[in-house]
Amino acid sequence: MILKIELENFFSIKDRIRIDFRAANINTALARNLSYNVMSWNGVPVLKSIGLFGPNASGKSNILKAITFCCKMILESHLHNEGVTFNFEPFKFEGFGNKPSRFLIDFVCENVEYEYSFELTRDRIVRESLYHYPVGRRAKVFVREADGKYSFGTGIIAKPMDVALNTSDKNLFLSRASSMNRDVPQKLYRYFMNQFLLGLVNVNDLIVLDSFKTYKKVILKALEICDTDITDIEVRKEQIPAPVLPMPGQTELSFKLVDVLRFKTVHRNQSDVMFDLDMEESNGTRKLFQILIRLLDVVKNKKSIMMDEFDTGLHTRLADFILDLIHASSNNQLLFTSHNTNLIDVKRLRRDQIVFVNKSEQGATCVYSLYDFKDFRENMDAEKGYIQGRFDAVPYVDSSVESIRQILEG
Repeated sequence: MILKIELENFFSIKDRIRIDFRAANINTALARNLSYNVMSWNGVPVLKSIGLFGPNASGKSNILKAITFCCKMILESHLHNEGVTFNFEPFKFEGFGNKPSRFLIDFVCENVEYEYSFELTRDRIVRESLYHYPVGRRAKVFVREADGKYSFGTGIIAKPMDVALNTSDKNLFLSRASSMNRDVPQKLYRYFMNQFLLGLVNVNDLIVLDSFKTYKKVILKALEICDTDITDIEVRKEQIPAPVLPMPGQTELSFKLVDVLRFKTVHRNQSDVMFDLDMEESNGTRKLFQILIRLLDVVKNKKSIMMDEFDTGLHTRLADFILDLIHASSNNQLLFTSHNTNLIDVKRLRRDQIVFVNKSEQGATCVYSLYDFKDFRENMDAEKGYIQGRFDAVPYVDSSVESIRQILEG
């Protein structure tokens, strides 16, 4: 479970922004009607979903990109050797290129809250810290200072200095400690590997097979609810040729056979004819199937997931269905971006679930929620207000015929 995420100095993100899953204190009739949008942890109300809305180039995808970068550093940085340059760019203006970037994730793993953060430049890790709340009070697990010195909580990580001595300025201590079989770091590593999912999967990958077999009945029922006429889906393994990278001095491209999954669909009133999901079904049906494969794993196993423009190619009612799927389950989370203004609806999402992303005059991404507009009343039309620019995070496009003619004639 994610409680909050803070990001700073990453691509268009300049000053610290926060994505806060801890629910605001909203005690209105509409909010009470959306009680299923909120779960509880240790008496703290936590949002099941947050939607990021805003114009193109405002930084919505950069927020998800920053979170992905943070997670990949945790999972992969123990493999980094000398000479590695971290694959990101800091904010380019006002001297921020010389300042460290910062990432913080406050999350719950095995019913204990952890607060993990690190700072780095493109060349080195500067700071890192991990705190936990084992009995409701903040306690140190470890702190890594800019001068390379460490301090540790008592008895939490076995032989921590052995790990520190094997951690370079290219490695996160948390990642290195996990690779050296320390219990708490391994537990958190598995959390980021298995419980915090970054986007969708390729449905042709073999890893999808177990999920499909487990959730086939639910997928078919969901497809029925979504008004497709698919009544059955079968899956089989096939081998296809895939190109192999040539060896030095080799000029001819070679191929090898790899295993993939092929899904075949059966439609109502056409039970004797099978259709290839990839080749013969609509883009919307393929996208819905891909989302269901992923989300059913999320809702059944209490995971968190991020999806960039999850509803692209889907009818707005299918987007509604996907959010209903998240909200109907007991303990899972979705962070998504969208251009679908129909979702900016206080009868579907609480005001603190509707988050706007905009870019300042200095080109920096800023984040704020509908809840921050204290003059907004829930009997107002939030979608209409957004389109009219009341919340700023909507593009202004002068698309009149006259203005376009001037461009063409210029």
